[in-house]
Amino acid sequence: MASSSPGEREKVTSKLPAQLRARIKVRAAEHSIDIQDAIAHALVRWAQVGALAKVDTSKAPPFSTWLPQGAYEEFKTACSKRGVSYIQGLAQAVELWLTEHPSPQEEHMTTTHPKRRIMANQKGGVGKTALSAGVGQAYAEDPALDGLGLRVLLVDFDPQGHLTTQLGVDPLGLDSDSLVKHMTGEGRGELSSLVVPIEDERFADRLHLLPACADGFVLDVKLSTTRARESALERALEPLEGDYDIIVVDCPPSLGLAMDTAIHYGRRRPEEKAGDSGVVIPVQAEDSSADAFTLLTGQIEDLRQDLRVEIDYLGLVVNMYDGRRGYIATSSLKEWESIGDPAVVAVVPDRKEQREAVRSKQGLLVYDPGCAQSVAMRQIARTLS
Repeated sequence: MASSSPGEREKVTSKLPAQLRARIKVRAAEHSIDIQDAIAHALVRWAQVGALAKVDTSKAPPFSTWLPQGAYEEFKTACSKRGVSYIQGLAQAVELWLTEHPSPQEEHMTTTHPKRRIMANQKGGVGKTALSAGVGQAYAEDPALDGLGLRVLLVDFDPQGHLTTQLGVDPLGLDSDSLVKHMTGEGRGELSSLVVPIEDERFADRLHLLPACADGFVLDVKLSTTRARESALERALEPLEGDYDIIVVDCPPSLGLAMDTAIHYGRRRPEEKAGDSGVVIPVQAEDSSADAFTLLTGQIEDLRQDLRVEIDYLGLVVNMYDGRRGYIATSSLKEWESIGDPAVVAVVPDRKEQREAVRSKQGLLVYDPGCAQSVAMRQIARTLS
């Protein structure tokens, strides 16, 4: 980044992804704000909110603007303290400004269903549950606390029940009613009666959980004799959809029929725009995640072709990342970023706060709302909203 200083402003030259440049140009015009003022405000806000999720800046073209005198030096100091490049800091700042200044022209379609986020990976231990819980909390968190204030249903679709226990809720008993029973035509009551509110003032009454049940271990067998089995999860959850803005499904580490129903549930419906719903793939910066990713994308492509449906990849989240682990971690991250589609939407650092939150049976945003992982969860929620 270089600068010169004519008059009361100084010209700053950096790089910015073309998509971000186009978006802020249009958005600034919509708000009747000069783009250089938008950039200046973005840098100030970026310094205020703390660490944000990484933005893909590969192949970003040059970008120039004029900043108030001194703003460039303050920005450089903030970047140095945060340990990010000026290019990355600028991209994060623009992304944040766009999130905080939605388009006044955006049309919000009134639908009877929520957006759906399917958290999926065939490999266990990549952080699907942590991501489901954290992003779900960020969606539901009070806007005054930097959340989005949406009505959220977390669906623990993994019979191991880690999401359920992580949030301090007891799994459903084998003899009780359950999501699985409703999927296979054996439901005994209203599915809504099983939903549990996650009580905390940060969420008011906006965050709910549909707990897991161990009968999910036999779901694939039962689905093999269920009519229109790919639609089984959708049929079961449909009565709940009108109560929520977002439904997050925490999937099991499997490539069976249950996963087919989850992926199908996240397909693009006729009245939806691309990216409204779809699959989020948590991965780690190591080789076995790449193998699992190939298997999952193969299953998604098979469903696309067999059922003639549109299934959107909402992005990759590189979870539990620690560059201090050396070449394997850093080179693997570069390989994930090089895929391009789906893009890496966030890199979540490996920190002790998430493990401590699990041990204390609290949501991460309740246990430590200011930690780097909580900040990343909010940024992911904004990016995927």
